[in-house]
Amino acid sequence: MNKIEGSRCDLDQDMKIQFIAMMLAVSVLGAGCAKNELETLPTPSISPSMAQTAPSVAASTSSTVSVSTHATNTITLPLSDALSRVTKKSFGLYVTPQHSPVSPERFKGYHVGTDFETTADEKDAVVSVQAICDGALAMKKRATGYGGVAVQRCKINGGEVTVIYGHLKLTSVTASVGHVFRAGDALGVLGKGFSTETDGERKHLHLGIHRGKAISILGYVQSKAALSAWIDPMSVLR
Repeated sequence: MNKIEGSRCDLDQDMKIQFIAMMLAVSVLGAGCAKNELETLPTPSISPSMAQTAPSVAASTSSTVSVSTHATNTITLPLSDALSRVTKKSFGLYVTPQHSPVSPERFKGYHVGTDFETTADEKDAVVSVQAICDGALAMKKRATGYGGVAVQRCKINGGEVTVIYGHLKLTSVTASVGHVFRAGDALGVLGKGFSTETDGERKHLHLGIHRGKAISILGYVQSKAALSAWIDPMSVLR
């Protein structure tokens, strides 16, 4: 190699070294700038209004399993096959001793309840009576026209009512006054037909629903307007 060619090689080598050094400097400077810029970026913040509307798993889960606070009433039938048993005295029927679907008839007036009849096969059988709603036993006693009668306090369609169960065998109502029945609980059994257990009446259930907290065990009222103090049981049971 001659002298000129050797000098050019040395020059090329020096330029390569300078170029590499320059690139390394730029790389270090760029990294430093990037680091400084990252450190000085503002931290994101969430305003109170954004925090309230931000979705969360917990909130979503809670809303999907929430239970309505509106009270719902469970109503059950007082006897098995109850709806098919209403064949003689319905709510609001006007009867007299001379005009009645049963004989003999002792009463006169507008019937404030619904009568659920028994079959011939049930004459001597135990016929269980169930509470139609949730509520406490308010009264149990022997009463004229009923024999054994029990009264339960309930809420039906959001209103306070008393439910009258007439013609029961009083000794079968073993719960004490104040005991809370649930809809469908056994309350007692029907009394024996034409005995003191039913005050001489046929074997059947008289079911009445009186509006309000006041207890009334009337079986009949003497004016059609007075029926407004009562609820047709069939409108509740259907």
